[in-house]
Amino acid sequence: MFFKQKKVMLLTLAIMVSMILAACGSEGASGEGTYNWTFVTEEMEGQVQYEYAREFADRLHEKSDGDINIEVFEFGGLGDEVNQVEQLQSGIVEFAIVSPGFTGTMVDEGQLFALQFLFTDDMELNQHILDTSEALNVHLANKYEQHNIKPLAFWTEGAMQWTGNRELRTPEDFNGFKMRTQESPLIVRSYQAYGADPTPMSWGELYTSLDRGVVDGQENPIFFIEDASFHEVQSHMTISRHNIYVAMTTVNPDFYNGLPEDIRNMIDETVEEMRPVGFELQAQLNEELLDSIIDSETHPTEVIELTEAERDAFRALAEPVREYFVNEVVDEDGKMILEMLQSEIEAAQ
Repeated sequence: MFFKQKKVMLLTLAIMVSMILAACGSEGASGEGTYNWTFVTEEMEGQVQYEYAREFADRLHEKSDGDINIEVFEFGGLGDEVNQVEQLQSGIVEFAIVSPGFTGTMVDEGQLFALQFLFTDDMELNQHILDTSEALNVHLANKYEQHNIKPLAFWTEGAMQWTGNRELRTPEDFNGFKMRTQESPLIVRSYQAYGADPTPMSWGELYTSLDRGVVDGQENPIFFIEDASFHEVQSHMTISRHNIYVAMTTVNPDFYNGLPEDIRNMIDETVEEMRPVGFELQAQLNEELLDSIIDSETHPTEVIELTEAERDAFRALAEPVREYFVNEVVDEDGKMILEMLQSEIEAAQ
């Protein structure tokens, strides 16, 4: 009951914010063509998504000579990750950075990002694939639009790594391991294939859950592990590079399609400008904060880097999950999207 009440309170707050913004008028109460919008993220100030959104907002404000004003919300400001997706769909907020892992129960095809060892180890090449992929930017994007979410860009926040309260070097190390995951059935399936006990939860609960032993470990890019202080309550970090963290810059399509063409063009131009900005931001933070974890004397963490042979043991267990995705999770469209993406990855390599 508490959680239901909490969700109602959060949604009520979001609606109140929306009403306040509406009172200002999306075109300005003064009729001078000003716009006041909301951009929600899944991260906090100083983390990649929030800094991306703030730079995005600043650029649009400058391009429009101050006519476009975007308020950027940190994680939790308007609810959890699932709440924020619902608010985007309903038009309570205009923009959101969304991780496909939190839409896995809504857009089955989006679960392809949960398939481990799908992308390459070259992060620049991966970003190029995300930028140019027809499978993602046309076909998968259309699937999201059917649910009132318009992806403007797919981009990476870096390679995913594991942390745990014990060494994670072989699939046997995952036996009975309580692994926190996002709300994606395919992520759950991936860790079940390793013998783990996956537990979906919001990251807002994760630090405490790791500290108290509710879960034994988690996966995230390095910058997030350090900035969210997960390394303080985890004794080991494994450089596994088993996946890449993909985020989507999204907009409510009804809102977007209702804008004047020049404003839409301004948004599109800014999305393109942000592609290299977002990539450089994550690259810098992942590199710098890895050093912070390694050098920490207050919270020493054993950092393990898997060999290719060790990664191959996990890769072999990930293959049947890909077959499960094609045969059990998606229809022919989803199969086509995955096969096209795989062809694009192979061509890029």
